[in-house]
Amino acid sequence: MRATGLAHLVAASGANVALLAALVLALGAAVGLPRTPRLVLAIVLVAAYVPLAGAGPSIQRAGVMGAAALVAAVAGRPATRWYALLLAAVATLAWNPLAAGDPGWQLSFAAVVALLVVAPPVRGALARKLPGGLAEPLAVTVAATLGTAPLLALHFERVSLISPVVNVLAAPVVAPIMWLGTLASIAGQAAPWAARPFALLSGPLLGYLDWLAVWGAGLPMADAEIGRGARFVLAAACAVAVLVAAHPRGRDAAARAVRSPARRVGAGGLAVACVAAAVLATLPPGPPDGPVISFLAIGQGDATLLQDGRHAVLIDTGRPDSPVLRLLRDAGVRRLDALVMTHGSADHEGNAAAVLRAMPVAMLFDGGGAEHRTTGLRAAVAEARRRRIPVVETDRGQTIRAGPISLRVLWPDRARPPAPGADPNLQATVLDARVGGLRVLLPADAESEVTTDLRIGRVDVLKVAHHGSGDPELPELLDEVRPRVAVVPVGPNTYGHPHPETVRALGAAVPVVRRTDRDGTVRLRPAPGGGLMVGSAR
Repeated sequence: MRATGLAHLVAASGANVALLAALVLALGAAVGLPRTPRLVLAIVLVAAYVPLAGAGPSIQRAGVMGAAALVAAVAGRPATRWYALLLAAVATLAWNPLAAGDPGWQLSFAAVVALLVVAPPVRGALARKLPGGLAEPLAVTVAATLGTAPLLALHFERVSLISPVVNVLAAPVVAPIMWLGTLASIAGQAAPWAARPFALLSGPLLGYLDWLAVWGAGLPMADAEIGRGARFVLAAACAVAVLVAAHPRGRDAAARAVRSPARRVGAGGLAVACVAAAVLATLPPGPPDGPVISFLAIGQGDATLLQDGRHAVLIDTGRPDSPVLRLLRDAGVRRLDALVMTHGSADHEGNAAAVLRAMPVAMLFDGGGAEHRTTGLRAAVAEARRRRIPVVETDRGQTIRAGPISLRVLWPDRARPPAPGADPNLQATVLDARVGGLRVLLPADAESEVTTDLRIGRVDVLKVAHHGSGDPELPELLDEVRPRVAVVPVGPNTYGHPHPETVRALGAAVPVVRRTDRDGTVRLRPAPGGGLMVGSAR
């Protein structure tokens, strides 16, 4: 749904408030309630809905605007949406002045301004050639896309190019799903069986919406990465489009409808916001607002980045020619709390010395051990000592902390040195990472021969060992750790990675499987309620 621009359907916002109010007013009329009690009841339920829906910035804005419109109806005064929008901005910023920096707050207000400014002329233009039932959702989608695309590109570096089409196809089922779900919730308070008819009716509609999201996400350019220069062009184009749509000299009634000063001010404000987003898009990105786990697409090799605000830990760096430095800068990393080299292998530690030269690093963890000293390991340790960076050999039982990020070393056990000539992969550093409430198993190249003996328990995310090579004991490990997401860090190679048996085992046991050769950099974030958001960027 994120890839196709449908994620707004599962975020509490103005549409939910409007549909709730419409349902309450319709049910009140059906049972014979007079107009004023119906409106008062709708106000009460909207006020209750905002905290129940999480009281985020977008639902706060929607609740204030909806309540203002209902109060105006009770008072017998015409409701002005611009006044309601300004009231919502004042109320949310008075409650939390820092809300203006929240992407959700920005997107919510940008979308509403775009709907007020752009949707009317676009709807009028489309209505001349398309049926009203098609012109309305298409106009709303186009307006919301123009208003929010620069902010989406700025904050998330992604834009869905098929969003207008998919949103139009989704529009007919949105209101029925909301209404049936609300009725099921109300009926379910009496008895679970009472909710069943409404749930059964909504099932096919939800199935269609689910199919539409999966189908759309598979289309080319469904989730396009926007580079810094492209973000500037996109924001400028949206600003021009908004100003053209709201120009007061239009010939038809739709264009004349936007001659009011309020709409012209709104159009100018939205255009300024688009240009501001363009200017900000040219600046170097800052650190993420919260915890992020990134499996960097560096080709055949490993590089995992753990971030939480300004704290960052990098595990492995890929080959000497890997793009890890560019990817670190794009992720907003300016310094590393720790750099971990899991073991001596060029596709893991080949670029470590370059990272140490390029940015401040607080501590270097060397997983090579005395037995496996590669050129890359020696170069990284020498560079760290030149820069007076502490170097620590990884050992079982260690804990690495970087602000809220913590990593526990599960393997190797330096008290049990390997036999001469042993496979160095089996001595690779295995890490149990905790990031934003998520548990992540990072086994480097140590396959199940090692990890099944560690008694790890359940994890949220698994980095598949050794780029998905053949691993006969993998099903046993998966049965123990039962991850929600598995990521295979892999690139073009002649080794046959990932092995077909490994791919089959992952597909049978893990709900979400990603691989960096096809999906690009895989980013994971914790979501409210224990959820897990998975995104990718090529």
